[in-house]
Amino acid sequence: MNANGKKADPTALVRVEGVEKVFHRGSEDIHVLSRLDLTVATGEFVALMGPSGSGKSTLLNLIGGLDRPTTGSVSIGDDRIDALSDRQLAVWRARHVGFVFQLYNLLPVLTAERNVELPLLLTHLTKAERRRHVETALAMVGLTHRAKHYPRTLSGGEQQRVGIARGIVTDPTLLLCDEPTGDLDRKSGDEILNLLQALNREQGKTIIMVTHDPHASARASRTVHLYKGQLASEPTP
Repeated sequence: MNANGKKADPTALVRVEGVEKVFHRGSEDIHVLSRLDLTVATGEFVALMGPSGSGKSTLLNLIGGLDRPTTGSVSIGDDRIDALSDRQLAVWRARHVGFVFQLYNLLPVLTAERNVELPLLLTHLTKAERRRHVETALAMVGLTHRAKHYPRTLSGGEQQRVGIARGIVTDPTLLLCDEPTGDLDRKSGDEILNLLQALNREQGKTIIMVTHDPHASARASRTVHLYKGQLASEPTP
């Protein structure tokens, strides 16, 4: 049973139950999420859509353990992540979550392969083991030949592929993408969406993607709409 007295879905990997998120700005309380419930099954590719300020990125941050709900619970698999200590949460996040951002967030002083390696520095892998993981991740995104290149010498689409390789290099339970095509032209964006679909269908990766683009959301297996901090049954203005 979950917090609402309902039987928990045994296929669910992500369970967000009764979540509210309130931010405080001076004396003002800003309610971003309100009594929100969401489940995502293992192996799903879910798109989160909604107007600006609807709470999409806030929800993604809660699922990824970057923030905590004001009330309610967030569970990933058998882990109730909102109940973990900061130290436990950092360890959990490094093992279970890969992030892909709109603006790539690559370090310009590091090559593609060194950028991809960064999450592995938080693990106990040897240098040789890290190198093998990096080679595998770059091969999966089709960038083995660009491993030694710096971000400034890569196209926007290539930089986002490096970002995806960095996101999957630890073989995470969840891949969380925040507007992954938002800074790309349509051709490059389609290539990134093709890659995400392949990771979902061929590698079985569970993916949650925030997007404002219906063209991108159409690639997901399910689209969830948010409006004023709550789930909506259909798109809202």
